[in-house]
Amino acid sequence: MPVRVELPATLRDRLAAADRPLIGLWACAGSPITAEIVAGSGCDWVLLDAEHSPNGLESVLAQLYAMSAYPVAPLVRPPFGDTVTIKQFLDLGAQNLLIPMVDSAEQAAEIVRAVRYPDGTPGGGVRGVGSALARSARWNRVEGYLGRANETISLTVQIESAAAVADVERIVATDGVDAIFVGPSDLAASMGLLGQQNHPEVAAGVLRAIAAGVAAGKPVGVNAFVPADAERYIAAGASFVAVGADVAILARQTEALVERFTAAPGSAAAPRASY
Repeated sequence: MPVRVELPATLRDRLAAADRPLIGLWACAGSPITAEIVAGSGCDWVLLDAEHSPNGLESVLAQLYAMSAYPVAPLVRPPFGDTVTIKQFLDLGAQNLLIPMVDSAEQAAEIVRAVRYPDGTPGGGVRGVGSALARSARWNRVEGYLGRANETISLTVQIESAAAVADVERIVATDGVDAIFVGPSDLAASMGLLGQQNHPEVAAGVLRAIAAGVAAGKPVGVNAFVPADAERYIAAGASFVAVGADVAILARQTEALVERFTAAPGSAAAPRASY
């Protein structure tokens, strides 16, 4: 008898069951080794980023395998939200998708269609049916996958432009959108404030998105690598927050270590070999 598989809980389900904000980290290095290290950190969720990182289908798949032994929710961000790309990431077994650059409720509705199978109704899903050949259904070892695929998938759309903030109340109310996630860096750029993620106008946009999610009863996430920003947005009602990234942590910590031993005259010298 073949093994019957039950898929892990989605990010949507984990958020619904949580009694505190869920803390996440980015995995951007494209390495299953670093992804596994991040997954074992004790965080609640990990973003596998294929938008700004050297990740493709094969490397994301390898990282999903590496993380599967850990009690974290992998959140996969494709490079963009077209139907074909979404289908491919779903079929390789990504259960939780974060779709970047969603500027309107109409765009959000099209993304919802891309993650759902057709059901014979006008405006229904458009996801291609290939689960028997795909890891998403564990090659038909998930009982009744086609009939309950929607239960196994969580969709988060990213609010990261002035246009998206202006339409955020309609976006978050879109049926099939499980959560929204705010990206202050691109939001700042769209407002003519490139590199000023902490500008008052940018913060106001983030807070508006959080308020819209709270009012609609849907979780809102935010990228906040500065601890004070993370605390501020959690206090405002954010349900999940990204507080760091593997590559940034590696860069800053290696810089700090080298700086400690080389920066100033009289600084501690590196230990010398005794042989």
